[in-house]
Amino acid sequence: MKTFLKTTVAASALALTAGAAAAEGKLVIYHWFEYIPQELLDRFSEDYGVEVVMDTYDSNEALLASLKAGAIGTYDVAVPGDYMVQIMAGEGLLDTIADGELSNKGNIAPEWADPSFDPGRQHSIPYQWGSTSFAVNRDVFTGDIGTTDILFNPPAELSGKINMLDSQGEVLAMAALHMGIPQCSTDRDQLKALNDMLQEAKTHWASFNSDTAKEVLVSGDAAVGQIYDGFAAKGREEGANIEYAFPSQGYIVWMDNVVLLKDAPNRDNAIKFMDFLLEPENIAAVTNYARYNAGVTGVGDFLDPTLATQPESNPPASAGAGVFIEVCDQATQEVYDQIWTNLKK
Repeated sequence: MKTFLKTTVAASALALTAGAAAAEGKLVIYHWFEYIPQELLDRFSEDYGVEVVMDTYDSNEALLASLKAGAIGTYDVAVPGDYMVQIMAGEGLLDTIADGELSNKGNIAPEWADPSFDPGRQHSIPYQWGSTSFAVNRDVFTGDIGTTDILFNPPAELSGKINMLDSQGEVLAMAALHMGIPQCSTDRDQLKALNDMLQEAKTHWASFNSDTAKEVLVSGDAAVGQIYDGFAAKGREEGANIEYAFPSQGYIVWMDNVVLLKDAPNRDNAIKFMDFLLEPENIAAVTNYARYNAGVTGVGDFLDPTLATQPESNPPASAGAGVFIEVCDQATQEVYDQIWTNLKK
């Protein structure tokens, strides 16, 4: 789904049929693009006699905007990132999973069983986790890529050939790493410097695009692209001479999660689907397809062995620390929203 307009139109159309969805045995999923194999959806559909309908979005912010614009009551489950789970819960957009509803909840890996963004997993289950950084076409640039300067102060041969994710959280978090400032800074001088840096960096960028972040690197339309590690791995496997960077300033770590949405029209089927994804063989199919990492125990026997050695999953010793995107207080977030709005003009 490439634009918010298309997303909201689809949401409105689905809303008209939401009342009939429960009676027809459906599951309505709101998901990222290119992030789940069709074969797995078909397996769930066949196993449970449920018709699966899926709509897509291209950023956490687009997901939130669509739900707040009226799509609540349309979808059963969605797949937000860690910080967005916390925001959605605070906005009252999530239902609570009762104790005992998920028979496979014990399969959640211990390190993901009680995350700060959803204590006790009241609203979510883990889906996949990975990192966000950038990849560089080595046919175009052979120099050092272990620095965020590649995105924000690039060498001349890369200027005008950079695609950034159309994602406020990831762009601004990486910009904060580049500048060495807190993600939720309230210091006016730091915020002005951040805005000024981004405005200057934008003169070197060719595009903002998330859903074709891989394609523009594979086609050569971009020489540098901010990108998710699994997308970079798939682009490399498709023949692009790209290298995923782990800059010394740091990179972003994320955990995507399946959440139970408020007023889900097919709540029972949503719970079944979440339980289905907590079975090791099923979530391993997602990992093999998307090239990220599962948050469930027991997946090892079902995984493609090349996942363990792919360079996108193995930061070098020179890499900075991986950080999660932080949730700012409302007043601070409004400042960052304005910086993002100015950047997208």
